[in-house]
Amino acid sequence: MNRISPWWDQARHADRRPFLQARGAVTKALRAWFDAQGFVEVETGILQVSPGNETHLHAPRTALTSPGGEQVTRYLRTSPEFACKKLLAAGERKIVEFAKVFRDRERGDLHLAEFTMLEWYRAGCAYDIVMADCIAVIARAAKTTGIGTFSFRGRHADPLAEPERLTVAAAFDRFAGIDLLKTIAGGEGDRAALAAAAQGKVRIAADDTWSDIFSKVLVEHVEPHLGQGRLTILFEYPAPEAALARVNPADSRVAERFEVYACGVELANGFGELTDAAEQRIRFTRAMDEKQSRYGERYPLDEDFLAAVAQMPEAGGVALGFDRLVMLASGASRIDQVVWTPPAEDA
Repeated sequence: MNRISPWWDQARHADRRPFLQARGAVTKALRAWFDAQGFVEVETGILQVSPGNETHLHAPRTALTSPGGEQVTRYLRTSPEFACKKLLAAGERKIVEFAKVFRDRERGDLHLAEFTMLEWYRAGCAYDIVMADCIAVIARAAKTTGIGTFSFRGRHADPLAEPERLTVAAAFDRFAGIDLLKTIAGGEGDRAALAAAAQGKVRIAADDTWSDIFSKVLVEHVEPHLGQGRLTILFEYPAPEAALARVNPADSRVAERFEVYACGVELANGFGELTDAAEQRIRFTRAMDEKQSRYGERYPLDEDFLAAVAQMPEAGGVALGFDRLVMLASGASRIDQVVWTPPAEDA
């Protein structure tokens, strides 16, 4: 079998160089946009006590040796979120970071083990403000490269058109014929009710939880329809999928969480941030119990972060996959085409 040329082969690098130049232009344009909006660019630590406490996110770990020879476990962060929220508690009001983050067990045309997350927070604002930020950032990237249409795997979207706004409940009804909110009560998902509603639509295993079934329907029936012709803002995520978002005070079945899609590709995930430390501890503990059950591992809780949550102001925040945005804005077909030094296995 012939060996593929390494990424640093001059001919191969020349093919990739236009995408990399686009990356530089988009980076410069977005830094200017955030600066004009009054954001402070920050740089937070990569090595963390806890990489995050989500069931299905996996982080590389390492061991540090103290001067006394003791071994201390640290993790490569899956997001800069914990550190950024500590800065909000410290008094910062508008912050942004182009953050290197890490996800184990992930690789594909849209996934890298090491990638760049563009993450920003606004203190004292509702989450519809950061939602508008997100659309403006995507439009700025498209205008910078001059691309008229985002394309991926035969799907297309105009990044400058007025985005579609769709609640998760409406999307489940439209694309899967499921009344999602009927399967939620008291902020909890009714597994039996969702399993019955999804019967025949997705394969349901005996040990699937409500969240597992929700994810299967979302991936198989909903996501392929999102971001077609224009961007889609999918909002009001069900409360069992709130993660670090606060529950909607007007309807406890849903949370102040949204995602933005283009061409079926998830670009961003945003929250009206949870500031209830006790509730956050409960969510993290449940997630780590589930991780232990499924994967035989759990990550520690960052007690410093939980203490900071209790001191945080109300805020909205967004995590946007910067490499994915550059891929769409530059016309690349794979995420590894828009990073300067792709993983060794791509050589």
